[in-house]
Order: sequence, then structure tokens, then C-alpha cells
Amino acid sequence: MPDINEIFTAAVRDLVGDGSAVVEHPCGQVFFVPGLWLGEVAEIRVTGFRKRLGFGELVRLVAASPHRLDAPCPHHGLGKHSCGGCPWQFVSYSAQLSAKELRVRQTLGRLGLEEAVRPIWGSARTLGYRNRAQFKSDGKVLGYVAAGSRQLAPVADCPILSDHNRHTLKELLATLPNNAWRPARKAQWTTLDIDEDIGASEVEPNRRRPFRQANSGQNERMKSWLDGAVQGLDKQLPVLELFAGSGNFTQVLAAAGFTRIVAVEGAAEAVSTLAQLPGVRATTGDLFSARAVDVLARECRDSGLLVLDPPRDGFSLLPALLAECRELKHVAYISCDLATFARDTRVLLDTGFHCSQVQPLDLFPHTPHVELLGLFTRC
Repeated sequence: MPDINEIFTAAVRDLVGDGSAVVEHPCGQVFFVPGLWLGEVAEIRVTGFRKRLGFGELVRLVAASPHRLDAPCPHHGLGKHSCGGCPWQFVSYSAQLSAKELRVRQTLGRLGLEEAVRPIWGSARTLGYRNRAQFKSDGKVLGYVAAGSRQLAPVADCPILSDHNRHTLKELLATLPNNAWRPARKAQWTTLDIDEDIGASEVEPNRRRPFRQANSGQNERMKSWLDGAVQGLDKQLPVLELFAGSGNFTQVLAAAGFTRIVAVEGAAEAVSTLAQLPGVRATTGDLFSARAVDVLARECRDSGLLVLDPPRDGFSLLPALLAECRELKHVAYISCDLATFARDTRVLLDTGFHCSQVQPLDLFPHTPHVELLGLFTRC
């Protein structure tokens, strides 16, 4: 096994889910290295091991990718004082999209879904797109957390933020040092959430803002996709929507003409917003509780359409729901994690559903994140 701090030269053969490059040491040991791109050759320093995997850091580029460019943000980098929020800013946007689509095709291809995957939808804006953010502060500086660490990386600007949010950031920075942002005892920092509905004076320390999709333009495309997916369905079908939030997709279903919608969300504040939509019965539910999902499944066993937009963990209790809801004929699955989407897709396929399409969408340019819109019909 290679020694810590040993330097070796290798070519990048692949990329993994967190955006790191995959390289192989001459002895055959696989290493994950941030800051490299497909096809590049570099000198790499061994930094550590975890189980059978090795980790390294870039020492020197030997051969750069033709897609490599200078990052547009001064805080981009690999050091402990660099922001880790946009790890792919050093490559062209077209290359980013190609890498995301390839990863989706490779992963879902293992399920036999090569033909179902459509070309990725890129974002019209790669900078200035983000309508919300969470900063961290110790009362002295303000910024994000450096990649792979618990180190606070101060920022003076953030070009992926919308104009409104960049202005809010500027105003927040002007208040430093700020004793109101000193972390509570045993806490490392204070969180500061912003979005386009508030200014700097309305930011409340350690208070989360209501969830919203962070890229408004791409969110509209997701809503249009769902609208197109349900247009041909019988509007009398009972609809079950899980992880409904404040109604981002519920609004689409109501506007499409569905009048029997059960929308389930864990946050009580969001449920009160959902209840105001026509044709919607909003309910609070813990969708990670087997008992709660079992009760919900029995109450909604006549549902014909399932719409779900879970967090990164996916919906691990999907098998229990499908076992009870035997009338389900259509599923629209919006996912923010490829691995859990593939896991839950296998459950749907094994239960007799056919996947007619998977639409990848880039919600977060300059990151390895990819959104997935899947449409399933029971055979």
C-alpha cells in the first residue's frame, strides 16, 4: 500500500458522485482526488485511506483537459480556506453537462433504462441563478464551509447568487464583527439563511427559511415537465403527493384539474399553505416512519397517481406503500440524488412499473449535483 505523502503520477479515468476524480496508483490502489477532470494527468499526493479507498490531493497538473478554465469566483479552490460550494467551476459548462448526463446513463443503464434517459436540460444561467443560500458565521467572519472539512471559509462575494442575494450578502458583511452571530456554547458557528423574499435586516440567526427550489428558471422547467406528464390522465384519479413542501408541484396538479389530491408534508407551516389550494387535502406526516406510512397507505389505497419529491435519502418506505396501494397506475418521481433514485426505481420496476422517461436536469451548475424527473406506468 502507498505511504502517506507519497507522490505519484496518474491519469483520471472517471468521476464520482461528489465530483472527485478517480485515479489509480501504479500498485493498483484506487484514489479519489478533487480538482481534476476526465482525461487529465497529474502528480498526486497520498493524504489518507478509508477502508479500501485512498484519498489524495493535486500537486501539479501534467496534462490539462481542453475543458479546463479559470474559475469565475475568487473563492473557488481546494484549500481549507477556499469555498467548496462549486467544485466544478474550473471546467466548461458543456463539459459539466456531458459528465452529468454520462453518469446518469451509466447508472440507470445497469437497470436496462438506457433508452428512457433523455438529453440533460442545462441551466440558462450558470451564474446569478441561486435564489437562496445559507451562510455560516462565528461573529467575526462570514462564509461557507470548505470542502471536506469543518473549516469556515470567509467570502467577500458569491457570483452564483442572484443580484438580490448578492446585495443581501454585501449588507451582512458590512455588519461584521457582529456579536449577535457568535455561536452558542459548544456550537461551531451560527447559520444565516437568506432568500429573495428578505433583506439583510430580516435575517434571523439559526432560523431556516421555507424550502424552495434554488434555481427559479430550472424549477419552472420541472413544473412544466410535470404538467406535461399528467395532462393526458383522468383528472378524477385520486392523487397522492409525498414530500409536498409548500406546494411547488401541488399547484401544478391543482391547475391541471385534479380535484382529489392528498398532499403530505412533514412541516406544519407548509401544510397550512397547502390546505389553501383547491382540491387539496393537506396532511402532516412523517414519511420516514414505517408506522405513519402504513397508516397513510391504508387511507390512500385507492390512489391512481403518486407524485413524490423526496430529499436526498429518497423514499425508503416505497415498497410498503406500493404493497398497499395496488390501484396506483402512474408515478412521477422528482429526485435530487441519483443513487437513491436508482434504488427506488428498481423497486418500481420490480413491482411491475415501466419507466417511460427519465429527464436529467441541471439545477446547480458548477456542482456534480443532478436532478432527475422520472415517469413510471404500471404495466
